[in-house]
Amino acid sequence: MAEVDFSIGHKDYRLGSQPGEEKLLRRAAALLDAEAQVILEQAGRMPEQRLLLLAGLMLADKFSVLEDRAEKAEKQLARLQSNPAKVEVPVIPADLKEAMAELAARAESLAEQLEDRLVD
Repeated sequence: MAEVDFSIGHKDYRLGSQPGEEKLLRRAAALLDAEAQVILEQAGRMPEQRLLLLAGLMLADKFSVLEDRAEKAEKQLARLQSNPAKVEVPVIPADLKEAMAELAARAESLAEQLEDRLVD
C-alpha cells in the first residue's frame, strides 16, 4: 500500500492508498485544500473538524450544482436526439428556374448589343 502526504488548511496528513490511486488522492486533497484555504482567508484559523466540515460542504454544494447541470444537459440531449429539428431547404420551382435562365440570356444579349454599339 502506498502512502500519500498532503495538506489541508493548516494541517498535514498521510493516508494509505491502493497502488495507482495516489494521483486521485492528491487531486481530491487539493480540491478540499482549495476550499479550506478560501474559508481560512475569510474566517481565519479554526478547529480542524470545523474547517474540514465547511470545506466538504462547499465541495458538496459545487458538486450538486454540477450534477444538476449535467442532468439538464442529458435531458436536452435526449430530447434533441429523439426529436431532431427539421431543416427545410427551399426548392426553386422548375418554371421559375426557366424564367430566370431566360432573363439571364436576355440580359447577356442586351449587354452584347450595347457593347457592339459602343465599339462601332
